[in-house]
Amino acid sequence: METFSKENCIYEGKAKKLFSTGQEGTLLVEYKNSFTAFDGKKKAQMEGKGRLNNLISSEIFEYLRQKSIPHHFIRKIDETHQLVKNVKILPIEVVVRNITTGSICKRLGIKEGMHLPRPLVEFYYKDDALGDPIITEDHIILFGWGTEKELAIMKDLTLKVNDAMTSYFKDKNIVLVDFKLEFGKDAEGNVILADEISPDTCRFWDSSTGDRLDKDRFRKDLGNVLEAYEEILKRITG
Repeated sequence: METFSKENCIYEGKAKKLFSTGQEGTLLVEYKNSFTAFDGKKKAQMEGKGRLNNLISSEIFEYLRQKSIPHHFIRKIDETHQLVKNVKILPIEVVVRNITTGSICKRLGIKEGMHLPRPLVEFYYKDDALGDPIITEDHIILFGWGTEKELAIMKDLTLKVNDAMTSYFKDKNIVLVDFKLEFGKDAEGNVILADEISPDTCRFWDSSTGDRLDKDRFRKDLGNVLEAYEEILKRITG
């Protein structure tokens, strides 16, 4: 692994730390062992969680590279670190729902488990203090959080990711229920996929049993959280 100093941490979030590398345009990501839910109101530490998310996310990004989907991932460094492009994160979370569950059921009073006739794409404003409120496409454009062109690129890439990942996980007896994506702009101004793709940011259900294989096991106190993450890793790596 390339050497880096723990003193050059430039950002620490709920699940990851970012370090400068001394190489222009690249950052080192360190995945943490922390779990958070409900806007940080529920927290826990579980040894090995950072390793699992790093390995799972690295594997998925490599798959998306094969599908020509542009993203910030360069390569996995070791079990808890990966090298990524330095991007300016857009303040928008894009959520895709294929089956109803979670906040949309509570927000709209609809039943869980509805298979939608097409993917539902939602946008949220990234602001922990505001609870990441849901927003419209007009909000994004009119308040300057993204241009019309950037919004179109994000939506197009999001649907391509959904198509690719739905097929990818179906082959592994996993239903991709919903997921969250984040995007950033690289040095050339290109909008590309960023952040992570893991059981922290996706809902995965076992195709046969309906068992939850994601962060809902932590949110809902279902137990065997890391075992579920291990199962995802096992299925995607064979």
